[in-house]
Amino acid sequence: MGFLQIQGLGTVHYHQYGTGKKPMLAFHGYGMTGKQFRVLEQSILSDYSVYGFDHFFHGDSTLAGWTEKQIMAGMPKHLVKEYLEEWFKIYGRQRISLMAYSIGCNLALILLEEYPDLIDDVILMAPDGLGGYKGFTFLQHNTFGRFFFKTATKSKWLMPAILKTLKRFNNIDESLYTIAYNEIDTTKKRHDVFYTLNLIRFLQPDVEKVVSLINQHRIKTTFIFGHDDLLFPMKPVLHVINQIIDAEVHEVPMGHWLVTPALDMYLVNLPA
Repeated sequence: MGFLQIQGLGTVHYHQYGTGKKPMLAFHGYGMTGKQFRVLEQSILSDYSVYGFDHFFHGDSTLAGWTEKQIMAGMPKHLVKEYLEEWFKIYGRQRISLMAYSIGCNLALILLEEYPDLIDDVILMAPDGLGGYKGFTFLQHNTFGRFFFKTATKSKWLMPAILKTLKRFNNIDESLYTIAYNEIDTTKKRHDVFYTLNLIRFLQPDVEKVVSLINQHRIKTTFIFGHDDLLFPMKPVLHVINQIIDAEVHEVPMGHWLVTPALDMYLVNLPA
C-alpha cells in the first residue's frame, strides 16, 4: 500500500497486489476500496501488478481541507490527471494498463483521454461513463434532485423507503437493494453517499474522444457486463462499443455485482 499526495486535492491511498509484472491502475465501485479486485486472483492478478486506489469517502483516501461547499461544487476533472502524474513520480513514467468497475470507470476513461499513448489495455466492468445512469444524473445535476438528495441523507427513513419503492417496481433487484441498503443504514454512510456523488459529478469522460483515441492508438479494450444488471447494462451502450475496433465484450450470467470469484473463474476459462 501507499499514498499519493495531490496538491489541491488531498491524500489518495492505494493498495498494491498481483503477481504479474505489468502495472495496472484500478478504480473500484461505490462502497468498496482499492482492494476490490483481489478476488480476480487466477485471471487478472497473475498477469498484472495492480495499484488499486481508494475513492474519497472510501478507505483511507482523504480530502485536504475541502469545505462542504467545495464538495458540492464537484472535483475538477483536470485533477484526475494528477493521480497518474504523482504515481509516475514514485514508479517512473512508463506504459500502464487500466481496470475499473462501475463508477470507477469514469476515472479510468478520463486517464485514457489524457494518456492514450501510454496505455496498453483497458478492462471496464459494468461501466459508468459510457451512457450514464439517469438516477445519478437526476441526483447530481437536477436542481430539485440535488435538494431532494440532500434532504434524504438527513432522514433515517426516507432513503430506505426510496430503496424499497425502487425494488418494488423492479428498478433495482434484490442484490442491488441489499448493497445499497448497507450503504445508507447510518448517518455517516448516508453523508458519504451524498458527498461522493457530488464530488464526482463532473468526472465524466468525453465518450466520442475516448472512442477515437482507443481506435487511433489501438488500445486493447475489454468490456464485461452482467446480463441481469439493472444499473449499467450492456444494451444502452452498445452503440458506443460497436464503434471501437476489435472491442472484446462479455455479458456474464450475473447482476451488477460482478467483481467476484465467479467472474475470476469465468475469465480463467475463456478460450485462448
